[in-house]
Amino acid sequence: MRPGQLGTLVQAVFAPGGPLSGHIPGFAARSGQLDMAAAVATALEDRAVLAVEAGTGVGKTFAYLVPALLSGERVLVSTATKALQDQLFGRDLPLLVRALGLPVRTALLKGRGNYLCLQRMEQARQHPAMSDRVAARTLGLVERWAHTTRSGDLAELPGLDERSPVMPLVTSTRDNCLGAQCPQFKACHVNLARREALGADVVVINHHLFFADLAVRESGMAELLPSVGVAIFDEAHQLNEIGIQFLGEQLSTAQLLDLVRDALAAGLQHARGLQDWSALCGKLERAARDLRLAAGPSSQTKLRWVEAVPEGVEPTEWTAALGCVQQACAALEQALQTVTELTPDFVRLQERAQQQAGRAQAFASACAVEHVRWADVGHQLRLVQAPLDIAVAIRERVLAPDGQEATRSLVFTSATLGDEPTLAWFTAPAGLSTARVLQVGSPFDYASQAALYVPQAFPRPADVGHSAAVAQLVTQSLQVLGGATLVLTTSLRALRSIGQALQREFPAGSGIEVLVQGEMPKRRLMERFREGAGELGTGCVLVASASFWEGFDVPGEALQLVVIDKLPFPPPGDPLVEARLKRIEAEGGSSFSGYSIPEAAIALKQGAGRLIRTESDQGLLVVCDTRLTSMGYGKRLLAALPPMARLAGEVAYLERLRALRPAAVAPTPAATKSATTPQ
Repeated sequence: MRPGQLGTLVQAVFAPGGPLSGHIPGFAARSGQLDMAAAVATALEDRAVLAVEAGTGVGKTFAYLVPALLSGERVLVSTATKALQDQLFGRDLPLLVRALGLPVRTALLKGRGNYLCLQRMEQARQHPAMSDRVAARTLGLVERWAHTTRSGDLAELPGLDERSPVMPLVTSTRDNCLGAQCPQFKACHVNLARREALGADVVVINHHLFFADLAVRESGMAELLPSVGVAIFDEAHQLNEIGIQFLGEQLSTAQLLDLVRDALAAGLQHARGLQDWSALCGKLERAARDLRLAAGPSSQTKLRWVEAVPEGVEPTEWTAALGCVQQACAALEQALQTVTELTPDFVRLQERAQQQAGRAQAFASACAVEHVRWADVGHQLRLVQAPLDIAVAIRERVLAPDGQEATRSLVFTSATLGDEPTLAWFTAPAGLSTARVLQVGSPFDYASQAALYVPQAFPRPADVGHSAAVAQLVTQSLQVLGGATLVLTTSLRALRSIGQALQREFPAGSGIEVLVQGEMPKRRLMERFREGAGELGTGCVLVASASFWEGFDVPGEALQLVVIDKLPFPPPGDPLVEARLKRIEAEGGSSFSGYSIPEAAIALKQGAGRLIRTESDQGLLVVCDTRLTSMGYGKRLLAALPPMARLAGEVAYLERLRALRPAAVAPTPAATKSATTPQ
């Protein structure tokens, strides 16, 4: 292809009367979409690395897929969520392939935990969990579906809750997969999916799968990635946090107890009497439970681990417990070695025991340089050692694998990649210091579609009455708006406090349904909220945290008000955050301006992005944190938000709120109370 030819082809596709307008009724390319598509085309021709921040509504999916498909290269597309992965493969790619008339083969590849494991399904009937009628019925559903499915992707099975206890019984993990020695290897859905991917022109994967392969070379990507000419990472803002999960070491009591159960079952079934399996497995089970007890009381927390043992843990007890885990794993590994010829199960179990012993030994030694270590303490215990970012892995294994010059084009894109023009928030920890960068603004008219309100006479974020004041403001707003409200909190404590206060204000039958994250499956929460007033005239308010700050798409009147309780600064007590702050300070920088403010700006931008999803949406954003307007750094945070109109006070806020749905709910006397003072 001649220089510049790809860009010309791309322009023709997006042009009026082009293939897209011919296949999509009413299609019209936006200027930002054309700018991004042109930049992607140039990067593909130059074999360059490009990072693009594309605001909501730009149409970035077509902007990167069209140049990639027209390039004639083999393409890999990676996303952060399975929802976008399914959308790309099931909707966007087929549409573009038809519109462009290209003979392109596409494939979808997920992690092994998404596919039915035929071998484990056969064994599941013997599992003790099948004494439960619900679990037995669910397994029967899976067994019947197994005869008809081609892909084995469990997401295709209606009625199967991904949280069902049957899921781990009918799927495999890297730990328990038998690989080529499995009796079902030829029919294995995971291997069939990998073979399809190796033969496809465009492969859609996810970031978890990508980094799992970088870490262990196990998912099939080791063969796929070198053959790819174009690699595109959508939702790229999640790459760093996802990547570090796979590039370090982990040891958990859940892994150890799984090994105990699997080894005991296999030993009693295939090698009864050849080893004292009950004693060996009992020793490891006790060691795992003693290690959990050594970590202290059960609470969902992260323990710093900068010395020989985690902070607040009794050293002698901890060291002894970790040593017992290593010894018990080693003893089980030696016993399994004597019976490996009996069945492939024992070969894999021996490898698992050996691996767990090695991890226990690693956590008894000093932490690796440029890594951080901590202990997650909850019902189970998880020991984690992770790099501070993915920069080294990306530079050495993706940009220049095995020391060779890169031969592929790389595109990284998201709606949020930074809060300044260089996009350093994303490029620096991702090792992309030489990448080309582009920012493409949203086509939405935020000045007329949305407004920002920061209540001034409000408790400070650290005050004990802050959550109560947020709940009162939301109560007053709901009495005017009648629903269509999303409350985003920065902590689980605030989530519970605000949620409970709203449930007291709006009991069942009040006309407003209060949905609180954690009280039903996330998928059902999202579905119910999107239904909004469509069900029995009931409006909805959803109080949520964490995962709802991004990836939650509710266009139209189902969402018109987003309330954020506090500025989303990273938690200072988090060991990973602390280590990153210390590194910046050691290098002579300011950890607050160099890390905390950019992190807060990105999170605030993501939360605010839930509000306006289409060109016809109207809504209000409320940030219940006076620091946004009173502190000097507030200007930088405000600049990260879309250019919304600013409301001067409570009167203007209530007027704008009434204008959203003037006939929805008549204001009650309670609606005239102050929105800033709990009653």
